[in-house]
Amino acid sequence: MLATLLTLAAEAAEPSKTAYYIIGIALAAWAVVLAFIGLRSPEFPRGAGAARGVMTLSVLLALGAMTAAVVTA
Repeated sequence: MLATLLTLAAEAAEPSKTAYYIIGIALAAWAVVLAFIGLRSPEFPRGAGAARGVMTLSVLLALGAMTAAVVTA
């Protein structure tokens, strides 16, 4: 009985991993989109501003996924 209560208490105290899943899926989808565009267009991205935008979004998604993983661990 006590073991069951301790197990339930541990599960109830565990934070939700929803943010990690959402950001992780967004990061994976972004990687697939980048791969598709990059394979179809050799000159992608077309300029320094676009390259900075792609890198910034990629870094933000990766940092967000890492942060969410640590916070929900």
